[in-house]
Amino acid sequence: MASCVSGCSPVVRFCQKLNRLKTLEEDVMATSLKRCLSTVDLALLGVGGMVGSGLYVLTGTVAKDTAGPAVVVSFIIAGVASLMAALCYAEFGARVPKTGSAYMFTYVSVGEIWAFLIGWNVILEYMIGGAAVARAWSGYLDSIFNHRIQNFTESHVMRWNVPFIAHYPDLLAAAILLVASFFISFGVRVSSWLNHIFSAISMAVIVFILVFGFVLADPVNWSTQEGGFAPFGLSGILAGTATCFYAFVGFDVIAASSEEASNPQRAVPAATAISLGLAATAYVLVSTVLTLMVPWHTLDPNSALSDAFFRRGYSWAGFIVAVGSICAMNTVLLSNLFSLPRIVYAMAEDGLFFSVFSRVNPVTKVPVIAILVFGSLMAILALIFDLEALVQFLSIGTLLAYTFVAASIIVLRFQPDKSSGSSGGGGIKTDASFTPSMNQSGQQVDPSAVTNETQTFAQDSGELKEYESFSDKLQLVERQKSVKERRAPGTLKACWEPYLGQILGHCEPGEVVAFSVLALMVSGLSLCAVLVFGNNQLNLPVWSFTLLLVIFSLVFLLSLALIWVHEQQPNHKTFQVPLVPFVPGFSILLNVFLMLKLSPITWIRFAIWVAAGLLVYFGYGIWHSKEGLREQQGQEVAARYVVLPSGSLVETVQNVQPEGHTLSTHSPTHDNPPASR
Repeated sequence: MASCVSGCSPVVRFCQKLNRLKTLEEDVMATSLKRCLSTVDLALLGVGGMVGSGLYVLTGTVAKDTAGPAVVVSFIIAGVASLMAALCYAEFGARVPKTGSAYMFTYVSVGEIWAFLIGWNVILEYMIGGAAVARAWSGYLDSIFNHRIQNFTESHVMRWNVPFIAHYPDLLAAAILLVASFFISFGVRVSSWLNHIFSAISMAVIVFILVFGFVLADPVNWSTQEGGFAPFGLSGILAGTATCFYAFVGFDVIAASSEEASNPQRAVPAATAISLGLAATAYVLVSTVLTLMVPWHTLDPNSALSDAFFRRGYSWAGFIVAVGSICAMNTVLLSNLFSLPRIVYAMAEDGLFFSVFSRVNPVTKVPVIAILVFGSLMAILALIFDLEALVQFLSIGTLLAYTFVAASIIVLRFQPDKSSGSSGGGGIKTDASFTPSMNQSGQQVDPSAVTNETQTFAQDSGELKEYESFSDKLQLVERQKSVKERRAPGTLKACWEPYLGQILGHCEPGEVVAFSVLALMVSGLSLCAVLVFGNNQLNLPVWSFTLLLVIFSLVFLLSLALIWVHEQQPNHKTFQVPLVPFVPGFSILLNVFLMLKLSPITWIRFAIWVAAGLLVYFGYGIWHSKEGLREQQGQEVAARYVVLPSGSLVETVQNVQPEGHTLSTHSPTHDNPPASR
């Protein structure tokens, strides 16, 4: 048995390396970047990331091909679904105000390898998203000039006839990306003001569309003679919801910018709520106006809004809409170019990506090298690939990031308190200078009260103070009893102790929650797989399809219930997601469902990109990880005071060993014996 354990120890240590957590410094506000963004700045960044080409293109496409006028309902449902993911980002952005967004959130709660893969895929999503918007921007401008730019390029520059790439190099799209990268490299204030300008123009155009559009609205276009409000039924509304969900992708730019926010604890949640509310309102009202102006089945999917005004005889209004759409695309472009280098910077700063990208310009306080390099890569993608090929690969990485952020919220909320130097490899450091003690029932005493009432160190003599009288002791005991005790995070709630104590009471704090989160992910994936593939690809009989749905649904709900019956960490001063674990749990379910709806070719490309990421991680990241280097450093000694169950006070010294070593607790020295009772 001993030989088996010793033989497995290298594997265990290797798995611990892959799952080590990031240790945040005591001052989470410390940064080499410039904290200058206000709530308004962050909110406009979020609006710019969400209200872009989707408002001018997606509304017409979904209305004509998928949902009809009921696209309004699709946007409402999609906005509520996006809110669940946005709340998770808001809590993390306020609690961990560091750049990196989903990468950073996964690193501090789930583990290093998962954080790297999330960051690696988010990098690709931002690159493809920026290139796709640049292509759409170029195509929209080209259509205004009757495709003269495309004709000139094909005639005088080059035309390709190669599969999987564009028919001609889009020099205009590449140029706009290079110019935008150049401006963003001047600093966060320049980026913010550019975004303010384009967002103001875009919102003014949206207001114009709503006011003038409602004047031209005709309720007949929602009547039965035009097909009715929901011509495709409930299935069309739900299919439209899946597409409209991607219109709200972009709010994570707020969390990615939290390290440059002046007051992230308040600004990040407020900006997330404001931007998501404005975006959802804009999508719902614009889709309402669009389907009331002209019959839904006559819409032009490529330029629905401007075409609607042209058809009603107001060509000048169509030109204003075209200008607004270009400005809106510029805000999305700036959002992608703003977020991408900061994800790269966060990974490089942690040692998981090449260190050259962690360099910050001393004047502009931005990672200039990361901005210029990845802006150029984005321009190359826009130059070579057409819009359709880029859009096919857009969503999978974002949905994966949403899934892990939601899971990270559950893990972080229920994980037991850790001292900053534990061998677990990190976690979020707390402000307390000692580890709270727990009694035999797993209850945890309020640290502030214990510190004030039980510390017995003497002053300069180095000796422990004896209690002067029995009344002093009695007063101390009474004060300790008056302290409201609470159970440690990750332990079973007291009200459930009589029912589940014999089954779950012997488990370590957080152990049941960790297994439940794993069961939640597996059962959610299985449930969505049955829903997506059960009837069509698998051709399951009705009885087996129903049975599998019932089984996986019960496991999913049981996992949520098991998490819920455990204690959460106490409320912090920062924003917290309500109804945990239910809101993150259903967010996970929705994200997995949408991921499985993507095409097989998308999954193949995703697998190739993940394989390339694993080569980078195991070839560079795992060897240069700052968490790994920290583990290899010498021992750190941390003193803490613990109230034992017997009531006596002792001083313990905890040696923080590198991974693979045990933690030893030494008794006080003979010169300082524990105080007698």
